[in-house]
Amino acid sequence: MALLTAKPSARRQGFELAMMSPALFLLALITLVPFFSIIWMSFNDVSLMGGLTFEFSGLDNWQRVFTDPDIRSSWLISLFYFLATVGLEMILGTVMALLVYSLTRGSNIIISLLLIPMFIAPVIVGLLGRFMLDPSHGLYAWLLNETGLFDGNILGSVGPAMVAVILMDVWEWTPLVALIVLAGLASVPEDILEAAEMDGAQYGQKLLYIILPSISNILLVALLIRAMDAIRFFAIIFITTNGGPADSTKIIPIRLYDIAFRFFDLGYAAAVGITMLAFSILVANAFMKLLKRQEKRS
Repeated sequence: MALLTAKPSARRQGFELAMMSPALFLLALITLVPFFSIIWMSFNDVSLMGGLTFEFSGLDNWQRVFTDPDIRSSWLISLFYFLATVGLEMILGTVMALLVYSLTRGSNIIISLLLIPMFIAPVIVGLLGRFMLDPSHGLYAWLLNETGLFDGNILGSVGPAMVAVILMDVWEWTPLVALIVLAGLASVPEDILEAAEMDGAQYGQKLLYIILPSISNILLVALLIRAMDAIRFFAIIFITTNGGPADSTKIIPIRLYDIAFRFFDLGYAAAVGITMLAFSILVANAFMKLLKRQEKRS
């Protein structure tokens, strides 16, 4: 009987594999072929003069990746940008979610208004930011000038330019963190909160010992989503400062764009892109390990 039942199962698996093979082949074609092509490019000097040509250069491009001071500078700027944006978004998003969660009326309207920035394309956010910070007719530039906080060109100054692009990213993506955290807050057991309140627990105590531990996995998921997006952030900085002034906002994706499409050093750009991919994988694996640890504790 076991043999009789095993044959139809094997036939069914073979049929399913045959039906899936065209899609699997297409998926491999559009993912694996470009991936291995980029790896091959990283070991070559790629030229577009007279057509696409490859000249094997060994580890020269990889040596440049680890010795180029401009690449090191861009990674440091990216790290600062990463910590600033993701940190602010996690803090502000969690606070926003807690405030909305505590509302008894009008929460749906507030959520709808808070989510508006998230649905605006990053390119549009960059254009709006550049317009609002324009020193000649920008509203924010005028307000800063009138209040005496800053009277220069915000996007043309080294420090303020970085602050501006960080705040643009925070404004756009904090609502996403708030939405994820708000979904996690819905799973916090109400009976435990009521019992703690009856025992005389203050809001801060309930927050530290009940609410935050209950949504710790959700916070890690929100952190992972925003971290993966912040690593490859490009649009707002490209539209507003294009990495300037004096390369002060030139994070690694902007540097990669310049190498590939301004200087057409495609082999070197391929090596830089692979290092970005490796860094993203390491960050994702670190977060996945944290999630697994949290699940074991709970």
